[in-house]
Amino acid sequence: MTSDALIAELKKRYESAPKSEVALSIHLFGIAFADQLVGHSVHDIAERATGHRSYGAEIHKGMRLAKYVVLK
Repeated sequence: MTSDALIAELKKRYESAPKSEVALSIHLFGIAFADQLVGHSVHDIAERATGHRSYGAEIHKGMRLAKYVVLK
């Protein structure tokens, strides 16, 4: 998956998330796209999609959780 496609997906999820669940939606993005995110700068993706570079850490948390959880 290209960086642009990952950015578009995160932006869609970020903008549609309820205010109180933004971080959760970013974690879920990291879980759902963990394999596709390998080799990409998650901090750059986070910044381009949300305007917040620090959300890259939240994506990393989701990526680490991916091997332990299955999304419904």
